[in-house]
Amino acid sequence: MTVVPSAEDVSISTVCLAGTLEDKLRAAAAAGFAGVELLEYDLVMSSWSPGRVAEEAAGLGLSLDVYQPLHVETLPRELFGASLRHAERKFDLLAELGARILVCCSARTARGVDDDGLAAEQLHDLAERAALRGVRLAYEAVPWGRVRSHEDAWRLVRDVDHPALGLCLDSFHVLSMRNDPAAIDGIDGDKVFHVQLADAPRLNMDVREWSLHSRLFPGQGSLDVAGFLGRVLSKGYTGPIALEVFNDVYQQEDPRHAATDAMRAMRALAEAVAARGRGSLAERRTDVLPPAPRLGGFAFAELAVDEVSAPLVSRALGALGFTHSGQHRSKPVQLWEQGSARVLLNLAPERSIDPATASISALAVESADPPGSMRRAERLLAPKLARRRGPDETDLGSVAAPDGTALFFCDSAGRSRWLEDFTPTGSQAVQPPILREIDHVSITESIDDFDQTALFFRTVLGLVPGESTEITAPFGVIRNWSARDPGGRVRIGLSTTPLRRGDWAPGVSSPQLLAFATDDAIACAKALRERGAPILEIPGNYYDDLDARIPLPDGMLDGLRENSVLYDRDGRGEFLHFFTEMLGSRVFFEVVQRIDGYDGFGDPHSVPLRMAAHRRQRLRMLATAPTEPSIDHRHDYSLAHLTALSLSPPELVDAAAASGYRYVGLRMTKVTAQEPHYPLTYDPALMRATKTHLAATGIEVLDVELARFTSGDSPRDYLRFLEAGAELGARHVITQLPDADFARKTDRFAELCQLAAPLGLTIDLEFPSWTETPNLAEATRVLRAADQPNAGLLIDLLHFARSGSSVDELRMLPRDWFHYAHVCDAPAEIPTTTAGLIHTARFERLFPGEGELDMLGILAALPAGIPYALEIPRAMLVAQVGAKEHARLAIGAARRHLDAAGAKDARVGV
Repeated sequence: MTVVPSAEDVSISTVCLAGTLEDKLRAAAAAGFAGVELLEYDLVMSSWSPGRVAEEAAGLGLSLDVYQPLHVETLPRELFGASLRHAERKFDLLAELGARILVCCSARTARGVDDDGLAAEQLHDLAERAALRGVRLAYEAVPWGRVRSHEDAWRLVRDVDHPALGLCLDSFHVLSMRNDPAAIDGIDGDKVFHVQLADAPRLNMDVREWSLHSRLFPGQGSLDVAGFLGRVLSKGYTGPIALEVFNDVYQQEDPRHAATDAMRAMRALAEAVAARGRGSLAERRTDVLPPAPRLGGFAFAELAVDEVSAPLVSRALGALGFTHSGQHRSKPVQLWEQGSARVLLNLAPERSIDPATASISALAVESADPPGSMRRAERLLAPKLARRRGPDETDLGSVAAPDGTALFFCDSAGRSRWLEDFTPTGSQAVQPPILREIDHVSITESIDDFDQTALFFRTVLGLVPGESTEITAPFGVIRNWSARDPGGRVRIGLSTTPLRRGDWAPGVSSPQLLAFATDDAIACAKALRERGAPILEIPGNYYDDLDARIPLPDGMLDGLRENSVLYDRDGRGEFLHFFTEMLGSRVFFEVVQRIDGYDGFGDPHSVPLRMAAHRRQRLRMLATAPTEPSIDHRHDYSLAHLTALSLSPPELVDAAAASGYRYVGLRMTKVTAQEPHYPLTYDPALMRATKTHLAATGIEVLDVELARFTSGDSPRDYLRFLEAGAELGARHVITQLPDADFARKTDRFAELCQLAAPLGLTIDLEFPSWTETPNLAEATRVLRAADQPNAGLLIDLLHFARSGSSVDELRMLPRDWFHYAHVCDAPAEIPTTTAGLIHTARFERLFPGEGELDMLGILAALPAGIPYALEIPRAMLVAQVGAKEHARLAIGAARRHLDAAGAKDARVGV
């Protein structure tokens, strides 16, 4: 019986891994490989001598059986002597390394000749010299060499007929032409000296580029590597086998992670070869990969949420017919149920999430043998997760996916014990259920993590891959991968953007979806819409195109159109589905109906359609936010740049989007010598990046700053500054007037207003208490004297309180002077020095509700519904938690204090 070698008996080429030779050896040993195939340039770059390399490898338990490459080409006789000298040096090197096989690769240069007879003669001479040194030559054809195919290489090896000359068979080169393992059937097994394994996606590109940049580990691509290895082993081959994967991502990845992926792929490959009946696994117990137990579907999906995203997701789940049926006994985790579909909302997840964002943090599958599923996962090097449990709580086996998502294994027999960890809320479930179960889960990965995540889910769960697709979408090419278990109960999809360039994106970072099954998608969509579910609107053009492509039964198209339901069909059945709007900045839901065995995920072109619709939804939501207080009394917030001044403008925009702000304020001039400078006015690259991030996220620029006039400044010096603000879409410009000459500063303020008016900008005067325009009374004098229609007053709560300005006077001023306010809190005690005032204003403000300013009284004197720009610089807190987290904490505090106060006022009729 042919024996499939243990994965631990396979070597890994150093070309598969990033780093120095030292890094690569340690990573290969840690992953459990028996040896390494040593690539020439790794040794050349190493500071270790060949003898030291051999010692270090042996100390790690690694063999060095194979060295490569020696480039071989038929040369004129007068040039061949140099080749022999080169080969002799390599034989010396192999002796120091303890290696016994030298891979000889076909080459093509201008010096070479096409002469089969001479080629055989020179290969024979090389083999003779190798034999004297105890070295065997494994000859490899490559498509860009003078000997291009393994068939041509086999003819040469057969003609030479020397015991020291055999073949190196590389699965990529054999299968890349026509993906048929039978191509090696005519080769004698005893003349195969070395085998290299690699998979690859099916790409239409130059084969050399394909080979050197896009190889994958077995099972990650489309080549029949299992069939190739099975045929090699059926010939009685027992020699060395090595993974040889040239891949741009892996060659920049942490080598330990890449080596782990390689071993995972090899263990799955051994299982696949054995399953084809071409051999059995080696007899050592550690070599046996436990079979994947039968899966019964998804037990639950867990979403990590925070105080911002949790209410959004909860409302959506309720509108979809889910019931908040349980609360975890020891953790802030909610159980939502409908039929057998269960979603957990975890407000204190083990992994971190972006602020104001919901994210899939865990998936649980029902397994016929949960301990068996765990044994398989651990054998495939999936890291076991340690979970905190309360007394008598269920101990669910779980492992971590490459992206950190937890994967749980629940018992599929009867009611799962884990449900007993939740205290019933007493809420009554909707009857009958509208949705039955979780149909599938789809996750977006970066291109760096895409292949290893697909390998993880496929191998650990024993999934069967579907056909991968690439589609053109509004924000670049999207690559999709999907797989399901043999019973069709667990389906997982992955997406990535393989050609990511620049910063333009759909405004959603790595979107994720949970799909639920229903029996009647059109009726379900109608019912859920009536319940207030946020169903994503699909444009009418889609239905016009659908009508042109596919004849549908009478009335069906109207039902699809009216309810924003999409349609697809294949050779087996039909598929109807619809989506919700984006929830918590990242997650959305899908409802699907499968008819007559349809097994896909819809027309691939529904992906760009959905992406465009989600983008419209996000921009529409931001652009049409009410200017008057909404029914839930939430305000529009802007992230003032001083709150997170260490963030560049593009980073500030991203931070604002992640935390739930609607606007940003951008500081385009350098106010102090110490602060960072972001010269948007004169830096085209920074301007382009900022506009890109604004467009991608839907965040708007509320204001730009700072036009500051001392005695020697001219308004015309700020013309380019104003134009840049208008280019960014800003509405307002902050100005300060630290000038004691009232007539001069008033004239300059008026001139700046006149320059800004054609650009659609207002000029908003701020009055820090330590300047020559120190309070509301002086600022009011300037505005009345300037008498400009686009003039405004910016009320900064700190400056207002510190200046001793009057709330009663503020209430009497024209309402159209006030476009927004700078909001913060502070202690009641006022610093007694100018330096103290400035230091507090720039470094030590407090979140709303933490100080003693009359925030609510001052804001109540301003027009209702104006945006609140949070200008809350806190140097110590930023140093502790980072600028992005500080921005998230700021808006959280503002919502708790200011929005709650608005709701309270509404209840008492204020």
